[in-house]
Amino acid sequence: MRTALTIAGSDSGGGAGIEADLKTFASFGVHGLVAVTSVTAQNTVEVRAIHDIPPEVVVSQIEAVADDIGVDAAKTGMLSNAGIIKAVAKTVKRYGFPLVVDPVMVAKSGAPLLREDAVNALVSRIIPLASVVTPNVPEAERLTGIEIKTLEDAKRAAKLIVEELGAGAAVVKGGHLGLGEAVDVLYHDGRFREYRAEFVKGCTHGTGCSFSAAIAANLARGKPLEEAVGEAKRFITMGIRYGVRLGHGHCPVNQNAWRDVPALKWKVYKELDSVRSALKGSEDAVLICALPLPYGADRENIAVLRDGKITFGAPEDIAGVLLRKMRERLELRCLLILDGEYVFGTSPVEVVRKAGL
Repeated sequence: MRTALTIAGSDSGGGAGIEADLKTFASFGVHGLVAVTSVTAQNTVEVRAIHDIPPEVVVSQIEAVADDIGVDAAKTGMLSNAGIIKAVAKTVKRYGFPLVVDPVMVAKSGAPLLREDAVNALVSRIIPLASVVTPNVPEAERLTGIEIKTLEDAKRAAKLIVEELGAGAAVVKGGHLGLGEAVDVLYHDGRFREYRAEFVKGCTHGTGCSFSAAIAANLARGKPLEEAVGEAKRFITMGIRYGVRLGHGHCPVNQNAWRDVPALKWKVYKELDSVRSALKGSEDAVLICALPLPYGADRENIAVLRDGKITFGAPEDIAGVLLRKMRERLELRCLLILDGEYVFGTSPVEVVRKAGL
């Protein structure tokens, strides 16, 4: 079992911080370790209070897990003040494990999470130790002094973080650029690489934490950096798309989607396979079954059994019929179309039984 350590603050709403990191580690099959830097009273709307942990206690947490269990990779999130930053830097340097630095400065709600006097300490003490730094556009602007309006600006900032601030690599995330796509720029080994994904609307609380944690998890698994970043990009895109609609503010990303979707697809496939023989004599029959919502809202997550073959990606018309019924009754996730009649049910076995097949 590989291990990854998060050195970050706690989010009582469970959307960001160490809570998001641990869920991300688990999604990649990595055992999560924790060194809590700050405790926040936080929800989807606001940060109500912050209590920083004494630097020596933060150090003791890192030492306790590193000495006994071992750390294959680590990430930093909220480091809050200069005292914590200096203590963490000294300790991380001593152990020498790969380090992903998420330069957390402001919460999604707008509350500051890094004190003004700590920015210089972050730049001079932590960034030179980083295998990769993962700022969003406002953070990259603060670190580099470069105004970032375009992809080329993002590239200049990523290069400066590496060549002048001393990081091993930098990913400037492009979510704030307002492009047609979500484009992240990696600068590593003297060259740039772009990671592109469709710009999806959804839940965004905890995106930075989860993205950096996904990189750390994949580094812990032995993946090369460029591959780890690509995997993290796919992971966070899925997490935003299937975000958890909780609270009255910025809802949290869904780290579980990374494992839920392929597992549920396999389950639906096996369910349809179990009734394949029952439909052999009905040449015009079409049986579709969706993953539970929110995953089943995408046609690519609706399986089709037709002519003895099972595929994913239901036609838009019949997918729409099923989704409308699912939104009325969540448990009705299967539809059999036979001789022009619609039969809905909770499983392939149930609809086949209802149809008398």
